[in-house]
Amino acid sequence: MKWYRSDERIPINRAIKKRGKGRRPVRCPIRGRLNIKTMKQLQEKLEAIFQDFHRHPEISAKEFRTTKKIKEYLAEWGVRLIALPLPTGALAEIGTGNGPVAALRCDLDALPVQEETGLPYASEVPGRMHACGHDFHMTSVLGAAMLLKERESRLKGTVRLIFQPAEEINEGADPMLRTGLLGDVSEYYGIHADPEIDAGTLGIREGAVMACPDHFRIRIQGRGGHGAQPHLSLNPIPCAASAALALQQAVPGKIGPFSPCVLSVCRIQAGDAWNVIPGQALLEGTLRTMSDTDRATGISAIRQIAEYTAKAWGCTAETAFFPAPPPVVNNAELAAFAAETARSLGIGVIRQEPGMIGEDFAEYLREKPGCFIRVGTGIGPGLHHSKFRADPSALSGTAEYLAELVVRRLDKMSGSQSGKES
Repeated sequence: MKWYRSDERIPINRAIKKRGKGRRPVRCPIRGRLNIKTMKQLQEKLEAIFQDFHRHPEISAKEFRTTKKIKEYLAEWGVRLIALPLPTGALAEIGTGNGPVAALRCDLDALPVQEETGLPYASEVPGRMHACGHDFHMTSVLGAAMLLKERESRLKGTVRLIFQPAEEINEGADPMLRTGLLGDVSEYYGIHADPEIDAGTLGIREGAVMACPDHFRIRIQGRGGHGAQPHLSLNPIPCAASAALALQQAVPGKIGPFSPCVLSVCRIQAGDAWNVIPGQALLEGTLRTMSDTDRATGISAIRQIAEYTAKAWGCTAETAFFPAPPPVVNNAELAAFAAETARSLGIGVIRQEPGMIGEDFAEYLREKPGCFIRVGTGIGPGLHHSKFRADPSALSGTAEYLAELVVRRLDKMSGSQSGKES
């Protein structure tokens, strides 16, 4: 997604009438207090911000430096900050204060992963890495904020900027919504880096695009004893192994063949010694579904399989589920609008394949319609991988796209409201 040729400077305050190699029209003028007059300058500024975020990753609910830097950038550019009663994260807005409100949301947290990319701006924090592209997300939204600020007086409404913490542990969106500061938002838009899509391409589709990421835990209770006397014990380990196999095979089979379902047992823990039968075994894993009906079916099946498998071995099972966001479901009209906006800007669009990864952006879509968009950041190692890297050349184009998308949505919503009033 390289939006300028490295050997040229494209004035950003005029449209380019003839598109040559690497050229494209510029529709979001930047000038004035930001002192940025070319797309190349915008790209360079965003790359510097991105590299700083990447060097200093912070894990979920600990994004203190990241929050401070975001607020400093926004204050420097004259963007209005909204007091947020949360330890980390930021909220800001750009606009007239009248008319409809559209929101751009990004996430801040990194992962407990040791980086192995070899990048010159690799993480400086041992065991911490932006392995999911959140540094790319927040830099793109900051870039959109820069563009929108220069058009503020002409906006037909307000853009709310959400810099959300703790996405990786599903504990960021709900607290943000419970502040009551987003009650007037009409539509939500978010992005996610995608290393399975070429840089310069967006993945957009309607309907369910990401799964509900349920987390389950099963405790198998047996009776411990000496490894030489299994007949005097109830060994929970073979019971746990049987349950793991049954879960992997049986649960997806209880959901219709045309409904996506993934179940993975990801952890088995039992015992502390080679010659002692433990009294308990633990299984943990994840169930991924795309609808409330399939989710309920899967949860019920997990409970039954755990209970009856344990009973067959003479043990007992206790199953627990932990709160998870629902599937991410894009509004059909807004997904079509987002795709058309991209094409009008010369950006390639593919019909995004649904993924079984979870995202708490779904919590916003419980409240109001919206669209979650995949941004191609270059083919490479997958999300959460120690060698994941997002191509920073896509930053300025993503920022321009986001700014143009919400501007056009405000125009459309404002026109609809005027029509109703008349």
